[in-house]
Amino acid sequence: MLDLAYEWFWWDRLWLPYNLTWTDLEDRDGRVYAKAGDLCFTLPCAVALMVLRWLFERSVATYFAHLLGIKDRVRLKVKPNPVLEESFISSSKHPKQSEIETLAKRTELTARQVERWFRRRRNLARPSVLKKFREACWRFTFYLVAFVAGMAVLVDKPWFYDLRETWKGFPIQTMLPSQYWYYMIEMGFYWSLLFSVASDVKRKDFKEQIIHHVATIMLISFSWCTNYIRAGTLVMAVHDASDYFLESAKMFNYAGWKTTCNVLFIMFAIAFFITRLIIFPFWIIHCTVIYPLEIYPPFFGYYFFNGILVVLQLLHIFWAFLILRMALKFMTGNIVEDERSDREETDDSEEDETVKNGPVANGHGTATAGTGAGTAALNNNHRKTE
Repeated sequence: MLDLAYEWFWWDRLWLPYNLTWTDLEDRDGRVYAKAGDLCFTLPCAVALMVLRWLFERSVATYFAHLLGIKDRVRLKVKPNPVLEESFISSSKHPKQSEIETLAKRTELTARQVERWFRRRRNLARPSVLKKFREACWRFTFYLVAFVAGMAVLVDKPWFYDLRETWKGFPIQTMLPSQYWYYMIEMGFYWSLLFSVASDVKRKDFKEQIIHHVATIMLISFSWCTNYIRAGTLVMAVHDASDYFLESAKMFNYAGWKTTCNVLFIMFAIAFFITRLIIFPFWIIHCTVIYPLEIYPPFFGYYFFNGILVVLQLLHIFWAFLILRMALKFMTGNIVEDERSDREETDDSEEDETVKNGPVANGHGTATAGTGAGTAALNNNHRKTE
């Protein structure tokens, strides 16, 4: 049964044009072709990148965070309460008024105390500014290095300037060492994003991010196995062209550099719209949809490859909508903040009590009026684009 499924999965007619077989993609006459087994190397690459990220975030990223004055803000802890904790985890992090009143009766607390407990508990569950900065710093570094490396791989290639060259002689196109490492590291990076998804900062487009990572891995894998390597390198380069602007904007946002953050966000928006909404659909997808038909008739692999590209393009349109919303807020003079991110909640009622009655007991520590004002100021500094 397994042998039959294996043979069906690797059936020539599924993934290759009608006049080609897998034997045509075996090394011969000095030509080297990509092999499916090479993709196994991307998993150790992913682990190595995760280790490198751990070291980078705790050394380089932390150093720059301290240099920019970014520190973990002190958050008020909550008094242990099994009933409220169970409701927070299993029911809702934002209980309705009727639920708050029910919980208040069960715990013999006032409704205001229950509301305060949930506010503090939500804040404790949110990632700290330092954690966000470290993650953005790592991604900025990788995307920038990947983009520069991608340009180095492509800049001297004829298909970088004439997209018809992408399919010239296909599939008899030897694989270059630079293409091999470009693929292994890029795919290893996306594997690492999937492996670390549970610990990374979660945003409202979490599901879309997962779809994007899975689609990218499928796209890279398919283009590798079927020798669509030239097209694959173009797709990866286009995707790396704008992301480092966004991550650098996040870094300066967390540092409170509003003007620098806004300038970088504008640069990101321009680069995103040019690469993802113009170059990608009208150059890259046009190249993969139209030009191959001049060589061979369409087949399943052709539809599969372009189908994944269309999925990515739909995600680009979704993110472009979010960027436009932020850009409109920026142009109208409102504070720009990431549409995908949760805000840190302040507890004004606690600050009022602090002013009137002194420190507010929270079961594990106290908060003075000065601390409340300081944390509120920090919160205001970090409520723009994430």
